[in-house]
Amino acid sequence: MNTVETATPVAVPLWIGGKAEAVTSGRSGPVMNPATGEQIAEVGYAAAADVDRAVVSAKAASHEWRSTSLSHRAEILFRFRDLIERNKQELAAIITRENGKTIADAQGEVARGLENVEFACGIPHLLKGGYTEQASRGIDVYQIRQPLGVVAGITPFNFPGMVPLWMLANAIACGNTFVLKPSEKDPSASVFLVKLAKEAGLPDGVLNLVHGDKVAVDRILEHPDIKAVSFVGSTPVAKYIYETGTRNGKRVQALGGAKNHMLVLPDADIAMAADAAVSAGYGAAGERCMAISVVVAVGSVAGPLIAAIRERAGRIKVGPGADAASEMGPLITREHRDRVASHLDRAVAEGATLSLDGRKNPMTSRKGFFLGPSLLDHVRPGMACYEQEIFGPVLSVVRVSTYAEAIRLINENSWGNGVAIFTQNGGAARQFQFDVEVGMVGINVPIPVPVAYYSFGGWKNSLFGDLHMYGPEGVQFYTRAKVVTSRWPDPAASKVDLGFPQVR
Repeated sequence: MNTVETATPVAVPLWIGGKAEAVTSGRSGPVMNPATGEQIAEVGYAAAADVDRAVVSAKAASHEWRSTSLSHRAEILFRFRDLIERNKQELAAIITRENGKTIADAQGEVARGLENVEFACGIPHLLKGGYTEQASRGIDVYQIRQPLGVVAGITPFNFPGMVPLWMLANAIACGNTFVLKPSEKDPSASVFLVKLAKEAGLPDGVLNLVHGDKVAVDRILEHPDIKAVSFVGSTPVAKYIYETGTRNGKRVQALGGAKNHMLVLPDADIAMAADAAVSAGYGAAGERCMAISVVVAVGSVAGPLIAAIRERAGRIKVGPGADAASEMGPLITREHRDRVASHLDRAVAEGATLSLDGRKNPMTSRKGFFLGPSLLDHVRPGMACYEQEIFGPVLSVVRVSTYAEAIRLINENSWGNGVAIFTQNGGAARQFQFDVEVGMVGINVPIPVPVAYYSFGGWKNSLFGDLHMYGPEGVQFYTRAKVVTSRWPDPAASKVDLGFPQVR
């Protein structure tokens, strides 16, 4: 699988029925290298007919795949896991080339995606049901979980390798067939993964891939043969996905945006808190749904903490992700970089203090989509930089006087994805995890992404749907429960009984 850039943009194919295919719509878009600003590929946008062909392929493979034994499914997933492990450097390079994140960050993404495949390898255990003998005289009751059929996933640009694995590993392990629609901004990682899945022995049609824009998304949401849709992206789109999908009778889990707060109490270790804020705020150029975007400094900790953050952020080496010396790469597109940068002047106009201006970073004058780390102080609720998801390397500091003020601030925010507290007081940390209305909590951990055997997802406007992603709730999402009540009586004892069944 060649990852070398060429002068002529490479055509990114669909993957339907176990083979690469061209789109039929005649519409396409560029895939850019964010570090150079150059086009490196062309991705065709699927028409509704292309999505239909993918669903036909998935539906045709559905019965046989559902009938496949759990041990054989696990065997294929183990091989898939080994192939990703063996090709992880190449996969990371693809992610870096199209997404812009550093090689080290891309390698971390691949590693976390692998954890989800490893979890799914345990599907024989994960799909064990429950059995009750003698629930009533001569009657046994048991529950089994069965696949839904054809399911789909719509994934974002910021984790083009990991998030598809969040979805497809559990989905196919549970016996479903899958249609993946990755971001059109960096689609090649998904192509690489579906080819590895075929090499691992996954039957044709079990995993299909379509690229595109709203046309493809809407067809997925409307198609009567797709039973469930998983989505990760911004809150407005997540809400649209959820409402449209459920209106069309689908099960939907749609993860939206975030405004993740990091609460720093006066007793916190300043150096450790500053290290964490910088790492979680500027890693991947802030293009993480779990990025810390707001530091809430309580009382006297504010001054020294902000100074420590500013000093560390100013030393971050911004550069091409493929450069081993780079600590932070570019943003995904020029338009997104410019939108993020526009928040700085607006924040100042609204009363914030620009403590560090990323537009002055030497790399911002290059052809790539670079913006250095930026730090805003004296931010208040109501400012655009606080109310909106910036999704870039801009860290805001809100100063409060008390813990009570801080917890009220966090709980009143419309998002509830991730949050962290930094303190040396165990009682304060325990009270915080009890009080805070957020789905994922870190205690002296700035990016509390759950390990693969728990589930990922927030509260409030960060999640639309009832079940979180991957882990045990992922298995629940991709299956439905069936309860069987069983009786094997002596035919001679059979009789007519019109009364309502009772437990005796």
